[in-house]
Parts: sequence; C-alpha cells; structure tokens
Amino acid sequence: MTILVLIAVLFLAATNGANDNFKGVATIYGSGTASYRASLLWATLTTLAGSLCAVLFASALTKAFSGSGLVPGAVAQTMFAAAVVLGAALTVLLATRMGMPVSTTHALTGALVGAGVLAAGSLMNLRVLGAKFVVPLLFSPLASLLLTRSIEPVASALRHRLGITGETCACVGAMPGGGFGAPSSDGVGAIRVDLPVLSANVGEAPVCAARYEGVMGISAQRVVDGAHFLSAGAMSFARGLNDAPKIAGVLLVTRAVGGATASMAIGVAMALGGVLGARRVAETVSKKITAIEPGQGLVANSVTAALVMLATPLGLPVSTTHVSTGSIVGIGLASGKAQWRTIGEIALAWITTLPIAALIAAVLYAALR
Repeated sequence: MTILVLIAVLFLAATNGANDNFKGVATIYGSGTASYRASLLWATLTTLAGSLCAVLFASALTKAFSGSGLVPGAVAQTMFAAAVVLGAALTVLLATRMGMPVSTTHALTGALVGAGVLAAGSLMNLRVLGAKFVVPLLFSPLASLLLTRSIEPVASALRHRLGITGETCACVGAMPGGGFGAPSSDGVGAIRVDLPVLSANVGEAPVCAARYEGVMGISAQRVVDGAHFLSAGAMSFARGLNDAPKIAGVLLVTRAVGGATASMAIGVAMALGGVLGARRVAETVSKKITAIEPGQGLVANSVTAALVMLATPLGLPVSTTHVSTGSIVGIGLASGKAQWRTIGEIALAWITTLPIAALIAAVLYAALR
C-alpha cells in the first residue's frame, strides 16, 4: 500500500504539471512575447525551483494536506492517502485531456472530503474544512480578478503619461475557410505601421502582436518584455512553492519519504508532466480567455505571484489555477475583450471538479478497504 501511495503521488504530480505548469507563462505565450517552447522551458525551470524551495517555506501546507485535523489520525492512514491521491490525479487527468485548466488544490480538497466522509463519517471536522480549505479557495480568484481589474487601468494610464505609445499592427493573410481576414496562428504576413510617422515595415510574423514604442531613446518594448518574462518566472516559482507541498502532504501518512526527497521527486514529476502534456491547456489559458498585451500580462502575473507567495507561508491552500485565471479574466474585463463562452466552460469545470474528485476518491477508498 505504501508503494501504491508513492506511485500515485508521482502520478498526481505529473498530471498537475500537465495541467498547471503553463499557467505561469500563459501571458508571455499569448501576447507573443515568447514562443511555446521558450515559455514551456521557462515554466519548467522556475516551477522546479519553487518546488525545491517548498521544503523551507511551506511546511504548513504540507501538514494541511496530510488530512491532519480534517479526519482523526486513526483514519488518515495509508489506505486513506491512496484514495485521496488517486481520486485527485484521475480528476486532473480528465480535465487535462479536455484542455480545461482546473485546480489540483480543488481536486485534492474534493478527494479529501469524499474519502473522509466514507472513512470518518460524522467525525470529519467541518470547521477545519471551511476555514482551511473552502474560504481560501473561494476568496483567492475573486481577489485576483478585482486587483487586476483595478490595477490594469492605472498601469495603462501611467504608460501613456510616460509617453510610451503603441504601434498599429495590420495583419493580412488567408483564413482557413478562404478569403482574407483574421490571421491564423500558423504564420501570416504582417504589415507594421509605426504611427505617427508614415512608414511601413513589411515582414513575416507568427501572430499580430501589440508592441510599444520607445521613450527618450530607450526601447520600451524590451523593458516591458524583460519585466513580463521575469513576472512569469515569479508566478511559476510561486506555483511550485504552493503546489508541491500540497501533494507531498499525503506522503506524511506513509512516513516513507522525507520532506526534501519528496519535494525533489514531486518537482521532477511536475516538470516532466508539463513538458509532455501541457499543450491543450496552454492554448486555452493563453489564447481563448482574452486577447492580451505584454503590459497587461505583466500586471496579471505580478498580481498572481504576489497573492500566491503571500498565501504559501501562511498555510492558505489557494489555487494557483484560480488565481492566475482570475487575473487573466480581470484583464479581459478591463479591455472589454473577455471571451465569455470559454470563461463559462472553465467555470463549469471548476464547479464539477470537487464533486467528481470526491466521488472517485470515495469509490476508491471503498474498493481498497
């Protein structure tokens, strides 16, 4: 049973990487700041670094997801841990195959409840469930959405105040269905007109990306791109710092692997899962929620990284998926370009994650018992 738990934890870490790794760099890919491969490499390295640092800064999260306080110690044993991890992993894997960005934290919480109800019944501590799990999960996406929605107009006004203007980019190319219009992502010819100077630069571009003009001889685009890239790294680091200890928490039950070894193994499994299976979720979070500019991505990433890094040492199990998606939706609200159909599909996936994980974990616990 201990071996089963160890394998299940690595499986959960890999599915977490496939679903979550790219969320930290979604804005640098969606805005055209970096290619898919460069974005994925940056996400992999910074997430792995965050996972390794979790040993030092996230012990409270590790303890929370061991089931301690939620169910009696006599219940939180190896069989319970196996059901929780496998229930969460199968739920996240299903969502990843559908290209939906769901929360591993949400799935783990649902699995803890499902297995806990069956294993502990009325002895499960609902007060701990509400205070330590439900409230942070509900509050964090709303906080990130409101903060990003409020900060983005201020950042935009500051950019104009500094005299940093944009470029108008007109893209031409054949649409998949024939004719001319919006370019596909496969590569189109782009005519970039620098205003107010009446000149045109003609070249090939994979996407029609917004760019910023310089000010006082300094390339504003390079400054924004550099800061945007760093903010994506900070967000991925925060995700590794927050998610790895949640997964490692289940291993406390088995007492078979130490904290440092567990975090290292989980970090590597998350990295491999992201490299092998991130593409579908990457397209959803990068391009289907809203059109995004580099400056807007910088704001969204900064808000997400700050909230997740603040919550981690406090032991608050916020979902980096919820926080990052809330920030991107906040950008869409500020710009008026939010894609509500995609947002609705993501919201439905979030709502169903908890009961699906709870049901799978309960069935698995009954089978194992």
